[in-house]
Amino acid sequence: MSKDCITINHNPSGQQGDNFSFTHEYAYFLHLAPGRYIAEQNRENEADWDERNFRDVTGEESLRSAGKNCFYPILIKDGELVGFGDVCNDDYHPTHMNVKLDNNLIAIYPVDPKGIERKWRFARNTVESIKHELRAHRLEKRDVWDIKRLKKTFNYKSNWVDTRYSANNHGTQLLNHIIPAAPASYPKSLYTVRDCVHAALNGSTKSAVLDYFAGSGTTGHAVIKLNREDNGQRKYVLVEQGEYFDTVLKPRIQKVIYSADWKEGKATAPHTGISHAFKVLKIESYEDTLNNLQLRRTIAQQSLLDDLPTDAQEDYLLRYLLDIESRGSLLSVEQFNQPFDCKLKVTVDSAGAYEERAIDLVETFNYLIGLRVKHIDTQRDKGFVTVTGWLPTGEKTLVLWRDVSQVDYETLNRLCDRLAINPADSEFAVVYINGDHNIPAVFTSLETEGGIEKKLKIRQIEPEFLSRMFAVEGV
Repeated sequence: MSKDCITINHNPSGQQGDNFSFTHEYAYFLHLAPGRYIAEQNRENEADWDERNFRDVTGEESLRSAGKNCFYPILIKDGELVGFGDVCNDDYHPTHMNVKLDNNLIAIYPVDPKGIERKWRFARNTVESIKHELRAHRLEKRDVWDIKRLKKTFNYKSNWVDTRYSANNHGTQLLNHIIPAAPASYPKSLYTVRDCVHAALNGSTKSAVLDYFAGSGTTGHAVIKLNREDNGQRKYVLVEQGEYFDTVLKPRIQKVIYSADWKEGKATAPHTGISHAFKVLKIESYEDTLNNLQLRRTIAQQSLLDDLPTDAQEDYLLRYLLDIESRGSLLSVEQFNQPFDCKLKVTVDSAGAYEERAIDLVETFNYLIGLRVKHIDTQRDKGFVTVTGWLPTGEKTLVLWRDVSQVDYETLNRLCDRLAINPADSEFAVVYINGDHNIPAVFTSLETEGGIEKKLKIRQIEPEFLSRMFAVEGV
């Protein structure tokens, strides 16, 4: 594994310690394979650009003999670079840096004013990658053309000391301009995270970024900023359990989508708003689970439990109560008959208060079976929703959800005909349907080692949902 550690000067004024005033933190970049895995930094300030001769100029290592693959002509026409010639063989020795060809082409060789054969800084097989940085440069006094390289991108340094990395100026103050008096502690500089993401993605504009400790949402903000800069399609996944998710993280993302810049809670650049969609998923909490338990215990069972020693009662509570007395109460099969009206008691504050909220069984099932969704057709007014996509096994899959009170047996059969769902000859390898139905199941036989394997083509949602929902393997 490749590993690099950089130092970030995020607190220039220093945080007082017993002996030193701490000004920095560290960032680690890890990669499974050696080689280049960090993008180059794009320098926006023209004063930081570097323009120099593309021809090596001094020392033994600048000579043609030190890099034979670096001796080739660069072709220009009317002052514009148009291409590159092949590497010259050992017998070819141009006496001048410019050689005029047909069609007004000029071949420029890495020959210095004294006629000494030097070399270009890049070999022929890699020079195409920096063609956009090269330009023809006319030396008026000598009436010749030379090649310059204008470099705007550089390796990131291992010590980040620019003021843009200040957590106070571009972290706390920036956030307070977006959300005044935001209750977030020590958010990182937007530019620290922006540059870390840019470097780690190594130039990719379509990668996904995951932040398990999202805090105030700086990572999501940084990804949106990068996409604005280069019209990228990077995605982000933010995970957070703090109460400030609703007061800071989510509104911050919403606001920076609307405008790139804010001051005192007001958008100052609404013209920079972008088209963007993000989804919020809330996972059932431990408190939610307790709120939705329905214990089933008879008077005789309670009397027997009361007669047990204290240690035995505690053991029973830990080992058997949730598994036996509350079995089936969290999510019952009956709730799948009206899947679009399913509700659970959801905790709304730290004091334990709760309210009933609708839960999305359709979306949850997609995640449980690992479905890569292609299309969702929502027609709840007609009592059904269809989802198509692919399982992790590569099987093309249809999931058909229906409100049983609206879509009974006969209606379901008509719906399947309309959707061209023919169990005997379907484009889908797997079809999931909720509720009781009379759609015939089809088995496909596959030859495997040791016999015949049979797979059910029409599957019922309920047992699949519950088995995956409450699976405890590896827990």
